[in-house]
Amino acid sequence: MGDALDSLRKCDQTLFEVIIVNDGSTDSATIHIFKELEKEGYRIIHQTNMGLAAARNAGIKAAIGQYILPLDADNKIRPEYLTEAVSVMDQQTEVAMLYGNAAYFGDKSGDWVVGDFNLQRLMIGNYIDACAVVRKSVFEQLGGYETTMKLFGLEDWELWLRMSFAGFKFHYVNKVLFDYRVVSTSMSKALVKSYEKRNLAEGLIEQKYSDKMGGRFILNHYVNRFKKSPVSFLTKLVLLSWFPGIYHRLLKKNKIVKGL
Repeated sequence: MGDALDSLRKCDQTLFEVIIVNDGSTDSATIHIFKELEKEGYRIIHQTNMGLAAARNAGIKAAIGQYILPLDADNKIRPEYLTEAVSVMDQQTEVAMLYGNAAYFGDKSGDWVVGDFNLQRLMIGNYIDACAVVRKSVFEQLGGYETTMKLFGLEDWELWLRMSFAGFKFHYVNKVLFDYRVVSTSMSKALVKSYEKRNLAEGLIEQKYSDKMGGRFILNHYVNRFKKSPVSFLTKLVLLSWFPGIYHRLLKKNKIVKGL
């Protein structure tokens, strides 16, 4: 939490308010930190443990600003994130959500280059972190984060899909706007390691949007392509994976069919 707050202190103080949500923590050290922060003037919402989605919804409901940026306690934001977001969203009122790249720190280094918004890519799997700026009016219109489904950390993906299917516009900034901490014990790592939780969460999302999504159709498509011509399929896969230059030259000469 200290790193997150330190990063905010470097930002333009006129652009934001800080709302901290204690989602039912009873750890004595954490409670002590909350008390010290309250003495410093930080606003802290204390609630019984209701999960990530409910905690974010509580903070969003209490906010008075028109833009929301969820910042997990172990991440950090860059000062230009707020200025960039406010500038773009004030001028482009059709933009409902703005996101950018991140720099890894902790157990991993390097940049996380997210890329432009693509609905097809989003339907295959989430690639946009929760650390994005969203208009509060959009949260209110859509009812906030989903709290009734056991999404085990995939609440962001469900919300991005809901926003996309409702026709809201996403805006990508090709800059490093925040720092993302990578730790082996994080919720996202636990989800990846737990096939049961991941299958349940992804299954619930696909079921909710069954008329729009269909990961099984993509899987079946490639299984059938492989069964039809395994040698050709594997050859293209090798070219795409390790020799993309050769693949694109062959494609340009129409020696192969695009895709797998």
